[in-house]
Amino acid sequence: MKRWSATLRSAFLVTSVGWTAVLPLTSWIAGRAHAPSLLYAAAATVYTIGALVCHQLPVRSFQLWAVQMPVCARCVGIYGGAAIASVLSGCVGRAFQASHVRSAESLALRVNRLAILAAVAPTALTLVYEWWSGQMPANWIRAASGVPIGVMVTALVVAATGDQVN
Repeated sequence: MKRWSATLRSAFLVTSVGWTAVLPLTSWIAGRAHAPSLLYAAAATVYTIGALVCHQLPVRSFQLWAVQMPVCARCVGIYGGAAIASVLSGCVGRAFQASHVRSAESLALRVNRLAILAAVAPTALTLVYEWWSGQMPANWIRAASGVPIGVMVTALVVAATGDQVN
């Protein structure tokens, strides 16, 4: 079980960084006038995957190389936060991982609910602001509000798949 958890954790961390890196690269490929067909097909695949998880509204998305990114600004922030936390978890190791004394189940029961609320609060505040004022915050604000969510999700995944003693 320990090996399976480590494999899942590694896959999550690599995928977090990889997906975040692919997003701007996809915009660059889509903006090229004469990119090879295989690259266009790869870009189309990323946009299709993005459509499954994001509304992809143009006004809520960053434009790179005069092309809309595959996901909205808030999703870019969430994925960016996950990638940052993934890299940091590799650098600081056990800071995100479960204690040797606790199992994943007891960790899940003891998760600091205030930390989760704090991670979601910036996004909630941008939504309340938008609904109350009728104005959409700038995309960089929406992206920044998503970063804590990505960091928290990554921290929870790493902690839940950390080394465990049964």
